[in-house]
Amino acid sequence: MFKIDDPKNNTKNVVHAFFLALAITIAEPSTILPLMVHHFSDSVIMVGVFASLLRGGAIMIQLYAAFHAQAYKRVLPYLGKVFFFRWVSWFSIGLSIFFIGDSNKPLTLFLIGAGLFFFSFSAGFGAIYFKELQAKLFSKEYRGTTMANRQIAGSVASIISGGVAGYVLNNYEAPLNYAYLFMVSSVFMVIGFLTFVTIEEPSKENVSVKEKEFKTFIRNAMLLLKKDKRLQQQILAIFLSYSYFLSMPFVILNANSTFTLTGWMLGGFITVQMLGSIIGSTFLWRKINAYEKMLSLSFIFMIIAFSIAVFADNVYSYALIFLLFGIALDGFNISGMNLVIEIAQEEKRPIYTALQTNIASLGLFFPILGGIILKYIGSYTVIYAMSIVLLILGFAVSTQLKKIK
Repeated sequence: MFKIDDPKNNTKNVVHAFFLALAITIAEPSTILPLMVHHFSDSVIMVGVFASLLRGGAIMIQLYAAFHAQAYKRVLPYLGKVFFFRWVSWFSIGLSIFFIGDSNKPLTLFLIGAGLFFFSFSAGFGAIYFKELQAKLFSKEYRGTTMANRQIAGSVASIISGGVAGYVLNNYEAPLNYAYLFMVSSVFMVIGFLTFVTIEEPSKENVSVKEKEFKTFIRNAMLLLKKDKRLQQQILAIFLSYSYFLSMPFVILNANSTFTLTGWMLGGFITVQMLGSIIGSTFLWRKINAYEKMLSLSFIFMIIAFSIAVFADNVYSYALIFLLFGIALDGFNISGMNLVIEIAQEEKRPIYTALQTNIASLGLFFPILGGIILKYIGSYTVIYAMSIVLLILGFAVSTQLKKIK
C-alpha cells in the first residue's frame, strides 16, 4: 500500500538530484557553457543563444505535455522515456565535440546546440511529470524538506563536479576537455535516471477528461488563466525572476576579460556557487514554508549579487557573486515549483504547471537580449543595471502575493 512521505521515495528523489547535478553542472550557464561556446564562436550573441537553448527548449512543449498528462493516472512510465531521450541528447554533444571539434567549428557548434535543444525540449515533458510526482508523493510540509534535500544533494554533487571540471579544463586542451566532460557525465546521469524510475507512484483518482482536440485544451487553459488572478500575478513575478538571465551568462566573460581565468578558478567558482546553494537550502530555505516569502528573499539575494558585479574587479568579489547566485537560484527553483502546486486543484495541476512554466519561462530567452545589448553597446554595466531594475520590479510583485493557507 502506498505511503505518502515515504522515506524511501525521499531517498530516491535525493539520489536522482545528486547524480543529475553531478552530470549537468559541466554545462552550467553561468560558468563553463559560455566559455565553451566562446571557444567555437567569438559572438556574445551566440553565448546568449546557447544559454537559452539549455533551458528554453522546454517551454515549447509543456502545454502539449499537460494536454495529455491531465488524464494520466500514473506518469512514471512516460518519465522513463523522457529520461532516455535526454541522455541520448547529452551524450551526443560529447561525441560531436570529440569527433569533429575544431576541424569544423560551425558544424560542432550546430551539433552542440541541437543536443542542448533536444535535452531541454524533452525536459518540457519531464517537468510536468516531475511536478505531478512531487505533489503525489509528498505532503505540503514534507515537500519543502525533500526539495531542500534535493538542492543540498545537488549542490554537493556540483561541488564535486566543479573540482573534476577544474582538473579536466586545466590538464586537457580545448575542445577535447569539453568532450570528455560531457561523455563522462553521461554515465552519472544514467545512475540518477535509473534510480528515480524505481520510485513507487500511487494511482491518481481525480483526473480530468482530456479534450478531443489540443486547440480546445488551449482555449480552456486560457479561460482558466483569465479567471485566476493569483496565477496571473504569480506568473508575472516568476517571469521577472528570470531577468537574472539577462546578465548571468556574461558575468564569467567579464571576469575573463578582467583577470586571467584559469581552469582551477572556473572550477572554484562552480564550487562557491554550489556552497551558496547548500548554505541557502540548509540554513534558510528548508526553514521557510511560506513560498511567497522565499520568492521575495531570492530576489533580494540576486539584486545584491548584480550590485556587486557592477564594481567587481578581482577573484574574491566574483566568488562572492557566485555564492549569492547559488543562494538565490535555489530559492527561485523551490518557491516556483511549490507555489504552482499549492494553488492548483489536483485534477488541474498539470495545466497550472504548464501555464506557469510556459509563460514565465519566456524569461529564459533573456540571454539573447543580453548578448545583443552587449554586442552593440559593449557595456557589462548596462546589462547588470537592467537586470537589477527588473529584479526590483519582480520583488515588488512578489510582495503582493498572499500566502496560500
